[in-house]
Amino acid sequence: MIEISFGKLVLLALVALIVLGPEKLPHAARTAGALMRRVRLGWDSVRAEVERELQVEEIRRQAREAADRAQAAQAELDETLRKMRPTGGEPAPAPAPAAEAVVNATTADTESVKEAPHGGA
Repeated sequence: MIEISFGKLVLLALVALIVLGPEKLPHAARTAGALMRRVRLGWDSVRAEVERELQVEEIRRQAREAADRAQAAQAELDETLRKMRPTGGEPAPAPAPAAEAVVNATTADTESVKEAPHGGA
């Protein structure tokens, strides 16, 4: 804002007293004070709005950075999964021995049920 020293303020008051006279000076001072108050409130409002916009822009920037990091992590995960999956031309990995034993036991149980005699005991 404008910096006015005490000496300049006294000089301004004397000039205003000479130009306006003692009758109009109080009214002019009130008008000038109201005008300065409006200017200060308007300036504070503009400054607050600019600060809010800067905060919103900062939040948007952080959100974009977070989204970019998430996309990079997703791409890395997709690449890792693609490397781990067998391609179309390669055979699937053989089942583990324990899993193969469970499959064989289940198949044997199913065949024994089919061969069991039906009828009375």
